[in-house]
Amino acid sequence: MKPFLLGVLGGMGPLATVDFMAKLLTATPATRDQEQIPVVAWNVPQIADRQKALAGLGPSPLPQLLNGIEKLNAAGASHIAIPCNTAHHWYDALSRASDAPILHIVEATLAHIEAQASTRVGVIATHGTLAAGWFQQGLERLNVTPVLPNEQELESWFVPGCYAVKRGALREGGELLSLQAQALVERGAETLILACTEVPVALDAVDSPFLAHAIDPAQALAERCSALWQKYR
Repeated sequence: MKPFLLGVLGGMGPLATVDFMAKLLTATPATRDQEQIPVVAWNVPQIADRQKALAGLGPSPLPQLLNGIEKLNAAGASHIAIPCNTAHHWYDALSRASDAPILHIVEATLAHIEAQASTRVGVIATHGTLAAGWFQQGLERLNVTPVLPNEQELESWFVPGCYAVKRGALREGGELLSLQAQALVERGAETLILACTEVPVALDAVDSPFLAHAIDPAQALAERCSALWQKYR
């Protein structure tokens, strides 16, 4: 059996990747360094903007994503995780190009939803992730009603909140994204999926009460990686 080595295709954004790496540590029941997950990360933030690409306003990130996958495979990765929800738009192409299996962030998240009793779940995500419909389709398979942002909310709160995090203005981002969370809760969402890796970081920066009723896909993905590692040890 190939030695376990988790490859992380990151940089989208770099802070979200660092946050995911920290989540890997806390998700793993280790008592010493040697029991933690061995990881090799490609944390290259020069990958083209995923939101702009899907909106037709910028180049596709696929060539750079494929380059990252190639580097992780060459480094000996046995499995690959991508802590960016929107980048999963290119999941099929990346999987075809990778020798190592790529774990899917949506599948990891839906496993958490299935264990809950929520009937209405809000999804905070980019235009691209929402347009792809991965979370909505998965929720509907579980007989859960998705509660989604409207266009005005995305333009007024989500997009500027996301980009505030990318420039390091975490409190500003947290305040804007809290407004988005509040709107979904007011429309009946019992649980929130924070389906953009900038969102948990921003909400944590303002000690948002919405974190207590939310599922972080990056955390779910980290737990899936940890479970795999436990089987290999």
